[in-house]
Amino acid sequence: MSKIALSGNASGTGTLTIAAPNTSTDRTLTLPDSSGTMATAESTLAQFNASGSAPVYAARAWVNFNGQGTVAIRGSGNVSSITDNGSGLYTVNLTTAMPDTNYAMTGFLRRDNDSSTAAAYLTANATQTKSTSAVAVRTGYVDNGGSVGTADMPEIDIAIFR
Repeated sequence: MSKIALSGNASGTGTLTIAAPNTSTDRTLTLPDSSGTMATAESTLAQFNASGSAPVYAARAWVNFNGQGTVAIRGSGNVSSITDNGSGLYTVNLTTAMPDTNYAMTGFLRRDNDSSTAAAYLTANATQTKSTSAVAVRTGYVDNGGSVGTADMPEIDIAIFR
């Protein structure tokens, strides 16, 4: 037969409160089948090397992929595939959709060693509607003469936060 044991600390201070949610739906807490300490808010923050009372927001999706030649994912989380839509145009397809389109996207790209290119850029593709299931990305360059163009890049990294 299973048992539940509650014990306090040596000083006799501290409180364990178990409160029912404000709903008529039953809730079940299943403990892992191993010994150890259950995660707390403090231990979870420590796992992220975070401290203080500000909330921690983890990436909901990320991908590192080769954008030149045959597009290939090197590593990812919650990304099912990349669609190559032409020179410097990609769609990052999510495995599990975002709850809405109020997410933030950030990224990094590495370009080839080209002395005629002054800078490379990564933007959301403004010609496609923002979606909960995919993110449209455009990569390109600004050359030393100030001309702007789209271009495939050898490394593209995207992270999505919500």
